[in-house]
Amino acid sequence: MPRISIGDCQLYYERYGAGFPVLFASGLGGHANFWREQVPAFARSFDVVIHDMRGVGQSDALRMAYTVEGNAADMIALMDALAIERAHIIGHATGSAVAQVLAIEHPERIASVVISAGWARQDPYLRRVYTLRRELLTQLGPAAYVQAATVMTYPAWWIAKHNEALRQMESQQLAGFKPEIDLARIDALLAFDRAAELPRMKTPTLVIAAEDDFLSPSYLSEELARVIPGAEAKFFSHGGHCFMQVSPREFNQGVMPFLEQHTPANRH
Repeated sequence: MPRISIGDCQLYYERYGAGFPVLFASGLGGHANFWREQVPAFARSFDVVIHDMRGVGQSDALRMAYTVEGNAADMIALMDALAIERAHIIGHATGSAVAQVLAIEHPERIASVVISAGWARQDPYLRRVYTLRRELLTQLGPAAYVQAATVMTYPAWWIAKHNEALRQMESQQLAGFKPEIDLARIDALLAFDRAAELPRMKTPTLVIAAEDDFLSPSYLSEELARVIPGAEAKFFSHGGHCFMQVSPREFNQGVMPFLEQHTPANRH
């Protein structure tokens, strides 16, 4: 699959299916393949685009300050480069912050947003978690950081059941790991706060989360659903932070009707 220029860097992307566009925005890791359980299902009805975020995977790694707003600008530039006028956005964790920025700053380009495992701002709990993750990386190194991320993002029972596959995934992550990029992305999350603007959002929004999410507790999603006008909310009893991988069928079936409802009739 190709890389495409968005001005100051090249982004790796993959595109599947046909129909109204759906762009996925990944979490802190920023990898396109985070959505591997969603692509086949969504591509049956939509034009699906996934990408490695700037500095991640096969996209260019530049020495620069990373911000959530910069990732949002990259997504608009990617849409422009692919001649996508308007799209649905599905964003998870870091990607959910990107989705918020897109809905606030570019509502004319966004048909709807799905905010998965999101938050409005860093509260004391999140600040503890991401400061700890930063310390793990700087003090104990990439291997400990990656292994701790697995424990934080998947339910215990699912880790026990898929231990070998997770070990392979961790090895793949470490093979191309760039500590300075992850540290910069953590700093970007710690600095993110667009909470005051959320009550003015007019983009149709679905807030979705798992109640046993250790990393982004569901009370943060409940707050988002309260403050975003007209937001719909859907909560799963289990699945952890990466519930779209743990329970992909439930996630896909939970999101698809929302997208179909807000797809412009003349573009589907």
